[in-house]
Amino acid sequence: MKLPSWLTAVPPDPRAYGHLIQLCADSGNLAAGRQLHARLVSLSVKPSNFLGSKLISLYSRAARLDDARRVFDAIPRPSIFAWNAILIALSLHSPDPSAAVRLFAASAISPDEITLSALLKSLAASGPGLSALVAGELHAVAIQRGLAVDQFVSNGLITAYANAGDTGSARSVFEEMPRRDVVSWNSLISSYARAGWYRECLDLFQQMMRVHAAGGVGPNSVTVSSVLHACAQLKAVDFGIRVHRLAAENGLDMDVAVWNSMVGFYAKCGRLQHARELFEGMPKKDAVSYSAMITGYMNHGHVEKGMELFRRADVHGISIWNAVTAGLVQNGRQSDVLGLLHEMIDSGMLPNSATLSIIIPSVPLFSTLLGVKQAHGYAIRNNYDQSINVVSALIDAYSKAGFFYGALKVFELTGDRSKIVWSSIISAVAAHGEASEALHLFSEMISAGVRPDTVAFTAVLTACAHAGKVADARKIFDSMQVVFGITPVMEQYACMVSALSRAGMLKDALELVNSMPFEPNAKVLGPLLNGAAEFGDVELGRFVFDRLFMIEPKNTGNYIVMANLYSNAGKWEEAEIIRSMMWGVGLEKIPGCSWN
Repeated sequence: MKLPSWLTAVPPDPRAYGHLIQLCADSGNLAAGRQLHARLVSLSVKPSNFLGSKLISLYSRAARLDDARRVFDAIPRPSIFAWNAILIALSLHSPDPSAAVRLFAASAISPDEITLSALLKSLAASGPGLSALVAGELHAVAIQRGLAVDQFVSNGLITAYANAGDTGSARSVFEEMPRRDVVSWNSLISSYARAGWYRECLDLFQQMMRVHAAGGVGPNSVTVSSVLHACAQLKAVDFGIRVHRLAAENGLDMDVAVWNSMVGFYAKCGRLQHARELFEGMPKKDAVSYSAMITGYMNHGHVEKGMELFRRADVHGISIWNAVTAGLVQNGRQSDVLGLLHEMIDSGMLPNSATLSIIIPSVPLFSTLLGVKQAHGYAIRNNYDQSINVVSALIDAYSKAGFFYGALKVFELTGDRSKIVWSSIISAVAAHGEASEALHLFSEMISAGVRPDTVAFTAVLTACAHAGKVADARKIFDSMQVVFGITPVMEQYACMVSALSRAGMLKDALELVNSMPFEPNAKVLGPLLNGAAEFGDVELGRFVFDRLFMIEPKNTGNYIVMANLYSNAGKWEEAEIIRSMMWGVGLEKIPGCSWN
């Protein structure tokens, strides 16, 4: 590109250069832009905020982040325009999602709405740990500077809070918005879908449709994809069909993502024929399309149909291989997985983090310590060792292989300790009988701002039960609803009954059982029967045994525990009657049966 003669004047006209650099950025002409930059350097021109911002934008659009940063660093006193330009560049192209936030934290600038939008965008690409730490602080800055009502800032806050797993705060921001566009609605709807709040996702979509009926903003293809995902998880067939009809009748952009959502919805709900008809009618298929259809077949036990579709796939992608691998594991075909893994590698497709999270817990090769270490080494070499699902699988595998130190080391080296990772290490510690360490980790989890889930509660309560820490178990059990708003389910009641029964607090255990909002199952009553047997309470034991007999009459463990309880109490005739009941139904003792 030949430069006009008027641009060679000394001193150069910064506005003329800035205008032309902007044209180069807009047209993607990096070479011409660099030529202009070189000319400025040859004339010993230090970039002003105006020229610097234009050059940063040029290099940012070309993903030349190092060049953009050098320009920024050469600006003597960067203005808010220059700061915004570099923060936008970092949020878009930096491999480190925290780079923009760290640079901003080291500055003394007064942010505007563009600054906050760029920082919030960088959080969208980060893990939940950074989002949880920073989203609230950026929200406070936005409120302080009167920017919280800005639509772009609010949309960014919704996404950042959702990424941090704080869906409640995301909803609060949404409710406080004076105006909402389709991005606002989609940000919250998709956050509900990702967080597993599927019912709330559908409720919010219905609210959006009421607004649309009154002349407000309506759904687009992104909305439809998120809502159909929620419908698939809930098996809400009728709702999903209405969403499908809405998309078709309103002429929404039916891109491949929407097609994939529809195929995935019908396949997951068992409407396999309809899913296949949609699949075959797709104008263009990608790897996700095949994965959705194969997963549908595998989920409903049609392994051969899934394999047949896999073999004739005309597109390639790791997601297809992972769908088949997961399907084989799900259908008890673990013996076929290793061969498929070799076939995948021979085809030039290497396992990714999703592959590892599937095969590590399920393939016998990785149940040995050597196998776990080999998988761990592969994960490190390929930068998968920070993947949440891989970390969780490795912690579990090391624990089951008896190498508790390995599980703890994986946890300690994990930077982004999500709820899943915390739950995994607490479960591993509990499985090894380290109740004090499990309690310590549970406390650390809460201190880190991570809200425990039912898995973490079950793990720490199990550890308390086995270690006889009844007071700790009571405190944690009571905190579920009072502090965290989580209603205990059968597993947590079973753990608490076990803790009380092991400590001989049989009256308290029975009162807890009678206070349950649902009928107790064998997992709850079993520990109570064991406790009655251990502490010689024949009356309670017979009461619990009779209830267990109604639930699972063929479980030999119940007969044996009750017979032994009678024998230890010197009630030989009653013990013989119980044994006769067991022989009468043709049962034999099952080795290794335990309630604890």
